[in-house]
Amino acid sequence: MDSPTPASARIGIIGAGPGGLTCARILQRNGIAVTVHDRDPDADSRNQGGSLDLHDDDGQLALREAGLLEEFFALARFDGQEMRDLDPAGNLLAHHVPDEDETTKPEIDRGQLRDLLLRSLAAGTVQWGRTLESVSGPAGGPRTLTFTDGTTVESDLVIGADGAFSRVRAAISPAAPQYTGVSFLEAHFDDMENAHPELCALVGKGSAHAADGERGLFAQRNSGGHMRVYIMQQVPMDWIAAQGLRPEDTEAIRAHLLGAYADWSPEILRMITENDGPYVDRPLLALPVPHTWEHAAGVTLLGDAAHLMPPLGVGVNLAMLDASELALALANSASVDDAVRAYEKTMLPRSAEIAQMLEGGAQSMLAVPDPDDRRFGPDRA
Repeated sequence: MDSPTPASARIGIIGAGPGGLTCARILQRNGIAVTVHDRDPDADSRNQGGSLDLHDDDGQLALREAGLLEEFFALARFDGQEMRDLDPAGNLLAHHVPDEDETTKPEIDRGQLRDLLLRSLAAGTVQWGRTLESVSGPAGGPRTLTFTDGTTVESDLVIGADGAFSRVRAAISPAAPQYTGVSFLEAHFDDMENAHPELCALVGKGSAHAADGERGLFAQRNSGGHMRVYIMQQVPMDWIAAQGLRPEDTEAIRAHLLGAYADWSPEILRMITENDGPYVDRPLLALPVPHTWEHAAGVTLLGDAAHLMPPLGVGVNLAMLDASELALALANSASVDDAVRAYEKTMLPRSAEIAQMLEGGAQSMLAVPDPDDRRFGPDRA
């Protein structure tokens, strides 16, 4: 089967995260029709997560192509670029205070970014409540999307933007995410200024990181007076169950953590003892390095579906850069297949290089902070 022109192709994106929505927006700006399928029942069915720092050399470039950079700047928190390195006693080791006009990597809540992208799309672009079961069909296309409700859709190009556990990935790669050996517990804090003033003073307006070589804490301020803390440990993936605990056993988990962090000061342990509500277990996973695949007609991947890495400040930015480059390749190629080949020729080597640089990086978040190494920080995803 001859590959169709992008303008005539049936293009389906799986996943309405930042990558999938960015790709859809840029395609529509270039007159190319697209449908996004997402498993969430609607846009507001769940919390979208913490804060993101969008870099001026990837995430912001994608927003410029999407025509949304100025709207992003209107929402972004530039003071969120502040970064503090602390020791376990709460002493300040290093402190980055952003310049007044610094726009290198301002922060935005993930939900705010998603809403910005959703508002930019034509009505009906996102089909909610669509959980993909499989991608099938001949190598030459078209591909058939089968959803868990039994419905099917034919597509000339399926774009997997469906994250770590991508169902699209299985159509072109046997790779599966593996546990890195490091696990996060996410803790939530509300009404920071009134309920947690001591933590406000400790963390500042942006992020704060502390580690002792075996464990760590990473705090990030969010909009609306909220904060998230990631309690970072090198533990078995099933460590909660191995301790005889359940994820909802907040007080028992807290008592266990206070034992593990017994040498840390009471000031910094507020990040463990003052959270509002239960902890959320988030083991860190990564795809094999490098993760590549043989080109296949009508299917490609972007973001975590293509190159899941440790959360060291590049994930969402790379997903949006992938999305922008794929959409522009489709806008400037004679056929869908030509566009996908051009995109993968750039994306796969880039992601392999970055993944190799970050391999084993999950453990680096537990290392005592190096004030001279500010290349990466825990991803705001």
